[in-house]
Amino acid sequence: MARPPEFIAPSHPVACLGTANQLARMLAMADTPMLSTKKCPHCQQWSTWQQRSDDRCEHCGELLDPQAYQSDLAREKVAQQKMPSVVLVQIKPEDGPVVRFFKTIVRGGQLAFAAILAFIVWVVTVLVG
Repeated sequence: MARPPEFIAPSHPVACLGTANQLARMLAMADTPMLSTKKCPHCQQWSTWQQRSDDRCEHCGELLDPQAYQSDLAREKVAQQKMPSVVLVQIKPEDGPVVRFFKTIVRGGQLAFAAILAFIVWVVTVLVG
């Protein structure tokens, strides 16, 4: 069986890369960004698309992916909301000694419960990989 002319012997260090011309083309392509196109849902024309949610059509100026844009806005809105802090039983200085004692026990139980849940999440995470 005859070898193709661009075949490089396996003993050569760049045997898997092909000819020097192919290697030069691959290196030149690495410097240029990959461009993709998407059909505009409004004007049905093809536009370059960098796969961002705020990319706009070159012809009509509308968003190329309005659903992704709305999803990004909703995600940003959720990210800006303040997360609730851990709700622990409040021990007030005006509480009597018996009430403070039992509130301290309840607070210890809350912290132990949170620690057990954190440990379970950690074990599951470690087992999954």
